[in-house]
Amino acid sequence: MAHSKNFQSQKTALYVLLTYIGFQLSSFLLWIPPLKNFLLSLIDLEGREAQIALIGWWSSVTAGIAFIISFIFISKNKNFWNCLKGEKMPLLFSIVWGVIGFFMIYLGQIIGVQIESALGISPGSENTEAIINVTKIAPIMIFATVVFGPVLEELVFRRVIFGSIMQAQNNFWVAALVSAIFFAIIHLDFSHIILYTITGFILSFLYYKTKRLITPIIAHMMLNGFVTFLQLNIDKIQQYIN
Repeated sequence: MAHSKNFQSQKTALYVLLTYIGFQLSSFLLWIPPLKNFLLSLIDLEGREAQIALIGWWSSVTAGIAFIISFIFISKNKNFWNCLKGEKMPLLFSIVWGVIGFFMIYLGQIIGVQIESALGISPGSENTEAIINVTKIAPIMIFATVVFGPVLEELVFRRVIFGSIMQAQNNFWVAALVSAIFFAIIHLDFSHIILYTITGFILSFLYYKTKRLITPIIAHMMLNGFVTFLQLNIDKIQQYIN
């Protein structure tokens, strides 16, 4: 019976992973001229701004679809959430740990910046800059960045990758490191792979600590929300400081 439940959970995890991969690859459909031209005709902008807006809308809508599909798969297997050994932390404390986790990640990134600086790596993420540039023209991108993105990434990198390795080997360090490295790679910002790896490792710790995925989801949402707010209002903040 236990073997059957594990098989069903692994199957659901595979479906969630494939859904996420499909979401990531869906942007290649925009290379199809008829589809791209049709979608651009629906946007009340011209030139480069229209193309950037299309990216924002496409990313947000496809992320939302992937979100819905993932939870349809998960709804058919309640055991999907029970991949870590040990008792789950009470929900309220798990939420609190999510908030604490945001500050842990922030501190971890400060340390990461210092390490990168010592290695001669300049601060500033091209991935973050690109997302913010899209968000300025297509504010709907905030949903992909702050809501759908963190949930999908936690489902994949914490529950599917980290959780599956924990089920197979029950080795936190191996599971956390592997999931953190894949988390860093998927952001395609290799000059700052240290920062993303640190973030992914802390998110895995939060999941392992509480045994609830809601914890790293909260921390991840808060991180993305904070960075997005900061970047969108950087000029106002600088004026206020000065």
